[in-house]
Amino acid sequence: MNLMHRLFITFRGRPIGRDALGNQYFEERKPRPGQRVRRWVIYGAVEDASAVPAEWHAWLHHLTDAPLPETARRPWQAPHRPNLTGTAAGYRPPGHDYEGGVRARATGDYEAWSPGS
Repeated sequence: MNLMHRLFITFRGRPIGRDALGNQYFEERKPRPGQRVRRWVIYGAVEDASAVPAEWHAWLHHLTDAPLPETARRPWQAPHRPNLTGTAAGYRPPGHDYEGGVRARATGDYEAWSPGS
């Protein structure tokens, strides 16, 4: 973060909170007349929008007035995971070139269509 960003955040932003990934959340100190208060995030480790948990996503997009509590998770709710598409940890189906390039033959009731049949 450069000096201009730090000055903007210091004078125009009010800190709201932090999440487990180290992201910091802010909103404008003085709302502009006739417009909503601006809200923004300063990413912790990786600058990736999918690294914002659902609790904070709702707040950033003005779906809630206050961030949802992270402690209210149900036992069946999985912890937040960022989108890993395009990285080495992303999902690759069987038969993907990086997974060997060979997939199992199709079985079952599939019949290929050919013209005239």
